[in-house]
Formats: sequence, C-alpha cells, structure tokens
Amino acid sequence: MSRKIAVAGGGPAGMAAAIQAARMGAQVTIYERNDRIGKKILSTGNGKCNFSNDKMGVEFYYGSGIKLADAIYKTIGTPETRQFFEALGMRIKEKNSYLYPASEQASTVLDVLRYELERLKVSVHTNSQVTGIKKYKGRFAVETAEEGKEDCFDAVILSCGGKAAPKTGSDGSGFVLAKKLGHKIIPVVPALTALKCKEDFCKRVAGVRCDARLTLMTQGQAVRTERGQLQWTDYGISGIPVFQLSRMAAYALQEEKHTTVDINFLPDYTESKSDGCDCSFWTDRWIKQGGQTMEQFVTGIVNKKIGLTLLKLAGIKEQVMAQDVPVSHRKKLEKLYSCLTVTVKGTNSFEQAQVCAGGVDCAEVTENLESRIIPGLYFAGEILDIDGICGGYNLQWAWSSGMMAGKAAAAGLL
Repeated sequence: MSRKIAVAGGGPAGMAAAIQAARMGAQVTIYERNDRIGKKILSTGNGKCNFSNDKMGVEFYYGSGIKLADAIYKTIGTPETRQFFEALGMRIKEKNSYLYPASEQASTVLDVLRYELERLKVSVHTNSQVTGIKKYKGRFAVETAEEGKEDCFDAVILSCGGKAAPKTGSDGSGFVLAKKLGHKIIPVVPALTALKCKEDFCKRVAGVRCDARLTLMTQGQAVRTERGQLQWTDYGISGIPVFQLSRMAAYALQEEKHTTVDINFLPDYTESKSDGCDCSFWTDRWIKQGGQTMEQFVTGIVNKKIGLTLLKLAGIKEQVMAQDVPVSHRKKLEKLYSCLTVTVKGTNSFEQAQVCAGGVDCAEVTENLESRIIPGLYFAGEILDIDGICGGYNLQWAWSSGMMAGKAAAAGLL
C-alpha cells in the first residue's frame, strides 16, 4: 500500500516535495491556505523568476542550516534542479550565472510545476490552512480550518514558508505548528529588505540610484561589505547591496547594538593610508577646477543631488569658489565621498522583505530533513533556519530541501 503524505504549504518547497514523493508512488495531499498554489513564485525576480544560480555554495547562506545545505547540495544541487525543470519542458536561460526560465516569465515555472502535480494526481486543497498536527499510533492527524476536519497520514512535510511577504501566505503559522510539536524556533527577522535610517538628508536624494560600496558596522566594528547599485528612499537605503546586509543589521538591532552603514561613492579610487580620503583624483580636481563654483565643482563626480547634499554636510555653500574653500572643509568633503555614515534605526517589515532569517533550528533535523523529535515529520524551505543572499539562492534551497524531504517521506521505513 502506498504511503499517504501531507504537505502543509503549496509554495516552491511544498510543490517540489509533493512531486518527488508522488513520483516515488506516495499518495500526496497539499494543503494551501491561499486560493492557489505557488503564489510567491510569481513575484520573484521582478516577475522573471531567478530560480537558481550556477555559482552555488554554502558561502552564500546563513543560519544553523549551513552544514545541512552543504550535505543536501552534494546530491540535490543546481545541476539536479536544471535537470528537474528541463524534464518538465522548461528551457533555461543563464545570465551571469543567474538562472531564469527562457520565457523570462515566473508564471512558466509555476505552470510546469502545476502540470506535473496534475499528471501525478497530487490532491491540492486550496483555501485550506493546517491548524494542528497530532501523532498517535504511528500516524499523523492533520487538522485544517475547514470545520475542524482531520485526515490521517503516514508522514507530514511542513513547508509553510516563513514570515516574509505574508500576502503570499507566509504568515509565520508554520513556526507555531513546529513549536507546538516541540521544535526550537530561532528568532525570526526580515531579510533581503531595505534599511530605515535616522538621517533627514535621505529625503533630499530619494529616488537616486548610484554605484557604491557599503560597509555594515555594529558597535564600531565592520561586519560585512557589499558593492552594487544603492537606491535612496525617503526613509533610508535600498537596493541589492543593502538587501545583502539587511539580515545582519536586523539581528544587530534586535540585540540593541549601534548599527550604521558606511557608504563609499568612489569605490574605484585608491585611498591613501594617511587620512583615508586624499587621492590624485581630488588633487587634480582642486587644481584644474578651482575657478568653478562648488556647485559646478561637484557636478560630474556622482549624481548631482548626492554632490549637493555632501556639500551641505561638509558646510560648504554651493556658490563659493572652489579655490576659496579652506583645506579643512576640502578634506571633510573628500571624506564624505569615501565614507558617508548613515545610522540604521530599523529594517522594512516582513511585508516588504523577500525572505526571513531564523526559523526551525536545523540541529533538530536529520540530513534528510526529518525531525529528530518526531519521526515522520519533515521540513522543507524557508521554515528552516537557513537563508541565502540575492541571486536565486533561496529558491534553490526550496527546490533542494523540497525534493529531499519528499523523497525521504515517501521512502519512510520501507
């Protein structure tokens, strides 16, 4: 007799788990709280769905599940994910190691998954949220919000997501279920999101995008540096390099540590060791453009709004002649271009976050993602304490962990 498996959550990890389990002959039921499965996929990669990356490794991840991911990726990694989707009929496009469907439509990824679920006759219950899981006599009773209805299964896979983008169904309910079942939950914070800053000048440059090198500082110590396109908002800073720093900033703020970001607008220039801001670029500019007003002087270095803002912060008037600016003010301006510090007071909420950090402690699951506390209970996806940087890493974890959990649940003790 085939094993009956319940999958709580019909997101990327849940669908991958259901497909893998059904291919091994299991009778699979997906419970999805939304009116359709895979809703979150449609918003990934700006609608293009960056579903994986050819540059894969644990150095792109955080959390208690790093070693776990390393073990799983040795058997179910990017190559296997490519094969999985190609077998479903999806052509793949690679750009700077990022993998997308050739159609450049996130809906393609969802469609091929849905078609496979239909082919495998996986039962999909939408508008059906799992509210309770109990185990007795070796089987699981899964309770849903539908008039307290219960169904019995041989195994359960929790793939309810985390708390990021709750409108897509990830409202943290999976953590509640896991905790009731005895699992430890690592504190959950927003990740891959923008940072809110204290400085009022953010409003002056809101909407501006520029290349910059950003260094996250906590308690005066450098934590991590990222470079890329910085985007200014009226409340702070955003863009991919900010997203990459947001996880660490969120935990630092949770621990009430003083958190700042140092911004270098001229990352390609070599800074001298003497005072950290003098270089031939500035020496030449003061000589050649000394006859200009300071408004003219800063034009062409970076975005003009940023230049004028830095002038104000340096205490230099726009109409003063460059040659008349005191050396002390010159040095202050130069320093601001290489190190403008903004004070982080918070992150955007889970509503604006792409993923969340934290979740079920991975020390409590085996390498096949089975609970060490309750045999027959499995985990997959964002519900576990592992999160990756931008670039398809979080979706790759969803596919790999889903397929691993589905395979293990279907095999069971057989």
